[in-house]
Amino acid sequence: MSVHPIDYRYFYPKMKNIFTEENRLRNWLRVEAALAKAHASVGNVPKSAAEEIARKANTKHVTLERVKEIEASTRHDLMAMVLALSEVCEKGAGKYVHLGATSADIKDTARVLQLKEALPIIFEDFYQLRDVLVDLADKNKRLVAVGRTHGVQASPITLGLKFAVWAMEVDRHIQRLKECEPRLLVGKIMGSTGTQAAYGKAAMKIQQKVMDELGLKGALVTTQILSRDRYAEFLSICALVASTLEKIGTEIRNLQRTEIGELEEPFRVTRQVGSSAMPSKRNPIVSERICGLSRMVRAYASVALENISTWHERDLTQSSPERFILPSSCVLIDYMLRKMTDVLRGLRIYPEAIERNLRLTHGLFMSESVMMKLVSKGLDRQEAHELVRRCAMKSVERDAPFDELLKGDREIRKHLTEKDIEDALDPSKFIGTSVERVEQVVKSLKKKKRG
Repeated sequence: MSVHPIDYRYFYPKMKNIFTEENRLRNWLRVEAALAKAHASVGNVPKSAAEEIARKANTKHVTLERVKEIEASTRHDLMAMVLALSEVCEKGAGKYVHLGATSADIKDTARVLQLKEALPIIFEDFYQLRDVLVDLADKNKRLVAVGRTHGVQASPITLGLKFAVWAMEVDRHIQRLKECEPRLLVGKIMGSTGTQAAYGKAAMKIQQKVMDELGLKGALVTTQILSRDRYAEFLSICALVASTLEKIGTEIRNLQRTEIGELEEPFRVTRQVGSSAMPSKRNPIVSERICGLSRMVRAYASVALENISTWHERDLTQSSPERFILPSSCVLIDYMLRKMTDVLRGLRIYPEAIERNLRLTHGLFMSESVMMKLVSKGLDRQEAHELVRRCAMKSVERDAPFDELLKGDREIRKHLTEKDIEDALDPSKFIGTSVERVEQVVKSLKKKKRG
């Protein structure tokens, strides 16, 4: 019976399958096969023995069930695999299995092979999300909406600008992951304390041949384990990605509030249920789910940072947490990116609600525009600020229309005509370079190639 929710709820199969026990064993065996071949290439192992090891180093011959059976007595998972592989190798080849190696040589390198499988999926998720955001930015670059700061209406923006900001943030995460990739996809064949003593004089050649076989870079220097700053960097990027997804999800949730109603995540009207008690409910459950899961991914990054410190050349304090944090982070990031892409693809935009909210305060959120109009007429900026602030405060305290207060203010009317005030209160005339900047983002990101 499954216990962890990523086993039965928060996952997509392709990513989850990378981190199954079966695939972990498969990668351990790949490393053992590559190691045997490397030994044979420098004369440490008979070629026929290396070929036999390579033939048997697969889950057809070394089953997970047999490894677990042996582990029950050895209480060492990697050694159980070594014994299971050794026992199926014929003609004495079994004695050469794991020659010179320590467990971390196999485990660390195999773990990197799993991450190597995971990265293309994450990159594709990123590209899909970025493409959707670019499309939304382009389509909505002229749709004027209320801006909000501190949760309060502020100077207007365009909806496309919001999507463009998110698209650029996603693009920065792509760049971060690309920069991290060569530091992350590094294996090691360094032995028990990192000296390679058990590998003999050809040690560095053996490591290089193993890495060439597996398509990885080899570490220049390690202790018994790879330095965990590599994983911490990767999971810190995952935490940043999760935070961006939470940022987007939080905005969708806020704009879906009944009192605002400008956006709504997809809802399947025919069958979807929003509440078991209230049949009317259409809740932003996917956005909320993403926001909740983002907290888990950030927590995993914190554990990865703790794992950097070990006693001397190694201890096991990082081993058990990594069984959770690396698979879980990859599975959840894949899930969250894809879910957010689905939300944005089906996002409902309500222009009528956007227009209603633009009219809600009779222009109060346009106070900066009025102030700058006064400045353009020669008034001192600070004096203009005070004149407009005074009218704005009256509007709020008396629940009086801001536009009428402006038109009725003697000091303001000395400088602005009624037409000037109406122009200053027109949101479409105070969006600055929003459209141009969105167009620049769209042009820039559409040019970028994948991969």
